[in-house]
Amino acid sequence: MTQSFEAAIADFTPGLPLAIGLSGGADSTALLLACARRWPGQIHAFHVHHGLQAAADDFARQCESLCAALAVPLTIRHVDARPAQGESPEAAARHARYEAFHDMALAGRMQPAIKSIALAHHADDQVETLLLALSRGSGVAGLAAMPACWQRGGITWHRPLLRVAGSEVRAWLSAQGVSWVEDPSNQDERYTRNRIRQQLLPVLQRVFPRFRDTFARSSRHAAQASELLRDLAQADLQIVGIPPALAALQRLSPARQANVLRHWLQLHHGTTPSSAQLQALLSQIGACTTRGHHIDIKVGRGFVRRNGPSLDWYNQRLP
Repeated sequence: MTQSFEAAIADFTPGLPLAIGLSGGADSTALLLACARRWPGQIHAFHVHHGLQAAADDFARQCESLCAALAVPLTIRHVDARPAQGESPEAAARHARYEAFHDMALAGRMQPAIKSIALAHHADDQVETLLLALSRGSGVAGLAAMPACWQRGGITWHRPLLRVAGSEVRAWLSAQGVSWVEDPSNQDERYTRNRIRQQLLPVLQRVFPRFRDTFARSSRHAAQASELLRDLAQADLQIVGIPPALAALQRLSPARQANVLRHWLQLHHGTTPSSAQLQALLSQIGACTTRGHHIDIKVGRGFVRRNGPSLDWYNQRLP
């Protein structure tokens, strides 16, 4: 069920000191203000300067002004968020932002050290993430959307507003009389997420008024299914070995082959196969019945190749 902003903050119990990812926009401003009031002297703000648009300096100045007014320490990190070839601008900026947050938390400027980082994603952001995943044909891991809490590198990350509607966050902040800045890129409909926000969400609100609750329930079901698939993949990886043995893979069903291969590639090689690549690999595994059968397929950022009785992955094509 969706919550009020006040209820979400009341339910939030992070380890302290806590850092807030602050963009200068309404959502992160509201989260910082509420947390600074609840835990005075225990809050730090992290701002990432992407340098991707002319307004970036305005965002930083807004964060400086807000944090000065709240007596909250602020760290600003400049990053190079230009996308690599084939990478979307949104993905590149997101990756750079999360890496910067993590680095700032470990920098040791606040004593005692930062224990938690909170991000201001809300229920509308969660719906947008789910719809993006559906538009891309994602599996259950993608449909699980954004987790409310996770661990990474000794830091606990939180999204305490995932059950709060975006309009509720802004209404609360407006009632406090606190200003924020609007990101002009949020109006750019070249980005799919903005088209979802501006065109789809109003229709969903009219047709399915409780869509935030029902979509969130579907994402929770997908998250549970994804966890079960991960557990099965870990067990199957113990059976097929590292690198995976062809004979052991062939004794599994195609669905379990796909699951364990995806897990192996992600866990041990940091790469993700496309559906077409994985299907081509499964076809080759099924056809591999002789010693001379050759397998050399582009998968993720490299190649899966037969190496005697097993498969292996290389980040460049071998002779």
